[in-house]
Amino acid sequence: MKRIHYYAAIITSIFVGLHLFNHFYSLFGSNAHIELMHILRIIYRNVIAEIILLFAIVIQIISGIKLFIQKRKTLSGFFERLQIWTGLYLAFFFLIHLGAVLSGRLILNLDTNFYFGVAGLNVFPLNLFFIPYYSLAIISFFGHISAVHSKKIKSRVLGIEPIKQSYGILIIGIISTLIILYGLTNRFDGVEIPKEYDIMIGQ
Repeated sequence: MKRIHYYAAIITSIFVGLHLFNHFYSLFGSNAHIELMHILRIIYRNVIAEIILLFAIVIQIISGIKLFIQKRKTLSGFFERLQIWTGLYLAFFFLIHLGAVLSGRLILNLDTNFYFGVAGLNVFPLNLFFIPYYSLAIISFFGHISAVHSKKIKSRVLGIEPIKQSYGILIIGIISTLIILYGLTNRFDGVEIPKEYDIMIGQ
């Protein structure tokens, strides 16, 4: 079960890494974000890649929940707990986010691009939900990696002890979250959402 979960996580992490890199590009504006997204979609927006990714996410969620059930009574230490709780939040996030994206594409006939993702982030009071919703997802992704790193890596890197490396990954995740949100909200000045996405904010 651990091995299945691990390999599914590698596939998912590749996509998430590309996705977060794309979100970093929002610092250069919505057009730059969308232009990069069109390039990255060549890699992951095709039938084969999407099927593989969908199966990886489903397998990761199911195997993750089973591992949680097995371990929930024997957890010890900060990183063991971090691994479990960040994994549960990621499972919740993937279910909601994947459902929203598929609904946007197949039911609402929207391009699930920059504007689809940030509509709720830039409108009050929806942003009171979406800011922590997205923030916890990014932090949980890095937190999960840092927890796994604390168990897998036993050697020093550049003279840094493994436990400090893990805390470093977590700190990078928190900083990355702030930078990405800064870009997705257009430096908190707000983003002008095209009319076709008004349905995303109840208008």
